[in-house]
Amino acid sequence: MTSSSKISTVSTEISQTNNSQKIVSSTVKLPVSAPISKTTITTKETIGALPGILIGGAAACAAVTFSNPWEVVKTRLQLQGELARSNSNYAKPYKNVFQAFYYIIKHEGILSINKGLGPAYTYQILMNGSRLGLYDPIRNSLTSTFGTSSTSLPISIVSGGLSGIIGAFVGSPLYLVKTRMQSFSTHMAVGHQHNYKNTFSALTQIWKLDGIKGLYAGVNAAMIRTGVGSATQLSSYFYIKQWIIKKTGMNDNILLHSLASMITGLCVCTTMNPFDVISTRMYNQKMDINGKGSLYKSTFDCFIKTIKAEGIQGLYKGFIPHYFRIGPHTILTLVFLEQFRGLYIKYTQ
Repeated sequence: MTSSSKISTVSTEISQTNNSQKIVSSTVKLPVSAPISKTTITTKETIGALPGILIGGAAACAAVTFSNPWEVVKTRLQLQGELARSNSNYAKPYKNVFQAFYYIIKHEGILSINKGLGPAYTYQILMNGSRLGLYDPIRNSLTSTFGTSSTSLPISIVSGGLSGIIGAFVGSPLYLVKTRMQSFSTHMAVGHQHNYKNTFSALTQIWKLDGIKGLYAGVNAAMIRTGVGSATQLSSYFYIKQWIIKKTGMNDNILLHSLASMITGLCVCTTMNPFDVISTRMYNQKMDINGKGSLYKSTFDCFIKTIKAEGIQGLYKGFIPHYFRIGPHTILTLVFLEQFRGLYIKYTQ
């Protein structure tokens, strides 16, 4: 018997008839004479960290092209009446979401509704590229370490949170610039005003004035914000998608991805909005000559001062435009992500 005849080829292909989903077929070659004790199967759907980061960044950039105007409105509403008593008669140039949208365009021009789009693109590549790209490697590592299922809810939450924290740290300087550029207005100013010509000018100016500390001002709040949002998004999306399939028998297609993303967006917005308000204010506050915030000493200080002055509702300022942004952004990001992943797998594996 030749050595080649000692090899037996085993092919597997599993189909789920209840929802017409086909699991990727795999081929495993095993020596006939060897005992089958442990077999490693490489799935065609495995994507490495670097391709995952690039795909995640591309998906997020595609999404932010459509969602950025709502981010501008959300930022203005979150800064309006900062630390003003909820029952006080402070100036309210922005009455509601749609009036704010209309007034920004009317007084500042059509392009103003997309302020901060440049740093938003770079931020999405750095933050969401890292967050979405590292989610699967982190989840696989935790699954291997603790010997649990890759669909375990605690593993999904921890993986989403860790990847979000890493992404927020990497992209923080760009989020800082984006927030400050979006809040700037010559007609209806809210919060402290920072006037930057462009992204590069902003980064250079901040570096000259406050150094690396200035570029990472507010990063603690951002890591909490993105960690909470990412843990909610990446864990709930999978379970919501599976729940819809189970209840409706829908196929795994763009319609399913959109519906699951819409519900996921509401979950994300509800859990993340308080930290989003804190993050916006920490990023936008004026820094003194020692590189310290003029309004807030820390993330916790901002949290306490906001509640004392504005009540719990102060933490939910900008909730509607936040959902208008994060709802479509979540839908588009996850839909683009699924499509880009599919294309990558199709043409590379």
